[in-house]
Amino acid sequence: MNIKSFGVVGAGQMGNGIAQVAAASGFEVVMNDIKVEFVEHGFASIKKNLKRSVEKGKMTDEEMDVILGRIRTSTDIKDMAPADVVVEAATENEPIKFQIFQELDRICESHAILATNTSSIPIGRIASHTNRPDKIIGMHFMNPVPVMKLIEIIRGLETSDETFNTIWDLSLKLGKTPAQANDFPGFIINRILMPMINEAAYCLYHGVGSREDIDTVMKLGANHPMGPLALADLIGLDTCLAIMDTLFDGFKDSKYRSCPLLKKYVEAGRLGRKTGRGFYEYK
Repeated sequence: MNIKSFGVVGAGQMGNGIAQVAAASGFEVVMNDIKVEFVEHGFASIKKNLKRSVEKGKMTDEEMDVILGRIRTSTDIKDMAPADVVVEAATENEPIKFQIFQELDRICESHAILATNTSSIPIGRIASHTNRPDKIIGMHFMNPVPVMKLIEIIRGLETSDETFNTIWDLSLKLGKTPAQANDFPGFIINRILMPMINEAAYCLYHGVGSREDIDTVMKLGANHPMGPLALADLIGLDTCLAIMDTLFDGFKDSKYRSCPLLKKYVEAGRLGRKTGRGFYEYK
């Protein structure tokens, strides 16, 4: 499949990162969200990231302008109609994702592949809300998208070999390293990562250590570049909680039960870096 146009639904942290990487790889990109301020903020984030690369000497102002020129912003999902591949990067909420895929299925050409950046929701469950389950696939980028090399590719029960091979090749063209995961809740990375973050929250909840000591132990004792509580703040505590709930609902195993402290922080609006406060405080 010759991919010429690339759509991204969602202009948040993940969506604008995906749009940036696609545009930097030579694709014409439409980045969509439900409000003008969302897409404007997403585009400003891309410009800020690229400007930083210019300041570091990794690209020229002219190269930055070319990349930015490949990105068109949109608040009408119908603008996804010409796209050969659309990546959904909306919030980790099943009803919202189901509605987006129903709309994309109706709007996009029959050949278009519809990918989801979901971090935990089974692909087959999303595909069941479309009339093209063979062209639905998981394309799970890591955060921050321009920096992290991995794309976790998840095929649903009906995902065709052609769709899988196209997305695998696309991942390589985006400069990423693809890895295949089977369609289980949480896939590979979050089935391993989120219980660790959740257990770190339990350690804080039970008073085993301070937030700083918990993170220091994992950074220096396990050679992690970032402690689990700081990482949770970067990901978003609401996203962490949603993934834990998906794991628990999918497996009905108590080891995936979310920490009460994590729930309490989310209920209080302490979602991490994006709100200025999570396990840590941010200016």
